Amino acid sequence: MRYCEQSENGLLSIAGVDEAGRGPLAGSVVAAAVILDSQRIPEGLRDSKKLSKSRREQLAREIKNTALCFAIAEASVAEIDRINILQASLLAMQRAVENLTQQPEFVYVDGNRCPSWNYPSRAVIKGDDAIQAIAAASILAKVHRDQALLSLHEQYPQYGFAQHKGYPTAAHLQALREFGASPVHRRSYAPVREILNCSK
Repeated sequence: MRYCEQSENGLLSIAGVDEAGRGPLAGSVVAAAVILDSQRIPEGLRDSKKLSKSRREQLAREIKNTALCFAIAEASVAEIDRINILQASLLAMQRAVENLTQQPEFVYVDGNRCPSWNYPSRAVIKGDDAIQAIAAASILAKVHRDQALLSLHEQYPQYGFAQHKGYPTAAHLQALREFGASPVHRRSYAPVREILNCSK
């Protein structure tokens, strides 16, 4: 994994951006943007999904303590339902970059497309396993979203958010059938919409 190929061209302020939470049936989608300090990069950065929970949380603390700057932003359930999950993910990414305290000279985005913005940028498929700044962003976004779902679990314990983090597991779908959709469920998603239609 490389720090960033743009650094070879003399650029110092390179942000990595990634999101977490496109697949779940509930909760906001979260994006993080990170500008790493090239002299203080935590060891072991990689795709957050390939790390254990404890390792993700440890790296998240290290990233926050060593990065030049970072920002975490969300797009709400209402925004997801209104503009669709792809556009909401791009919106969260845009908000994260705009909230950085240091303007990036270049932005790497995980995936196959960038938000509509004026930053020089490039989308990198599987970038969270190729570019350290994106990996750092993926870790911050994942840890933040998991913590948010633990808070939702306290409000709506019947759905089991603490266990499945909103993903469409068998237990989550059974809870939806039994209790209906909560205010934090994404009504534009087919499993939620079908259960709502059946309950009418």
